[in-house]
Amino acid sequence: MKALAVITARGGSKRIPGKNKKEFLGKPILVYSIEAALQSNLFDEVMVSTDDEEIAAIAMKAGAKVPFMRSAQNANDYATTDEVLLEVLEEYEKRGQTFDYLVCLYPTAPFVTPEKLQKALELLVENKAAGAMPVVDFSFPPQRGMSIGEDKKLRYCYPENALKRSQDLEKMYHDCGQFYAYEVKRFRETKGNLEEGYLPIVVSELEVQDIDTLTDWKLAELKYRLWKEQI
Repeated sequence: MKALAVITARGGSKRIPGKNKKEFLGKPILVYSIEAALQSNLFDEVMVSTDDEEIAAIAMKAGAKVPFMRSAQNANDYATTDEVLLEVLEEYEKRGQTFDYLVCLYPTAPFVTPEKLQKALELLVENKAAGAMPVVDFSFPPQRGMSIGEDKKLRYCYPENALKRSQDLEKMYHDCGQFYAYEVKRFRETKGNLEEGYLPIVVSELEVQDIDTLTDWKLAELKYRLWKEQI
């Protein structure tokens, strides 16, 4: 079994300039994903896909490989993660390297651990599954969400759930935005659109934080410190 870890870290970032190389509690945030992948001992190759020379230098210093730079076509604001991954697989194939499993790690995911990555590959192999990913349950039931109408008043999006108890509603989950694990053959066949879906790795809310603004960044650092105290 051959496995590849890809950390997708392009240089452009509008909301937090230099986001992927910005220091998070003492080291570039990108390094956390690299270290988790290396420490998992799962991968034949841990690489960073980037268009940025500085990011490439940080990646290689941390122990990852940057065997080629990302194409300009897949370094703009409109390129999808799936397109980046397909490009990476094609470039490796040109170099005579193929893989059975692929894990895509986001570069701003300090809560990823070697154990979570190991669990993901274990799920894929044992269940002969196409994909696995970490998820977290919504802290408040989205079925009781509200919207603001044109009259500026709040209305339940699903009025039939307005008076239902939270425990009587189906638990719902959302993507953690940390990593995705794939069986390569089916990923390439579907171009990332896995019709059979993903197997879940359920994590706690303390281990999840979107990082889109500087306030998010500060919250992530606070959560990370608290999380580390508890493990």
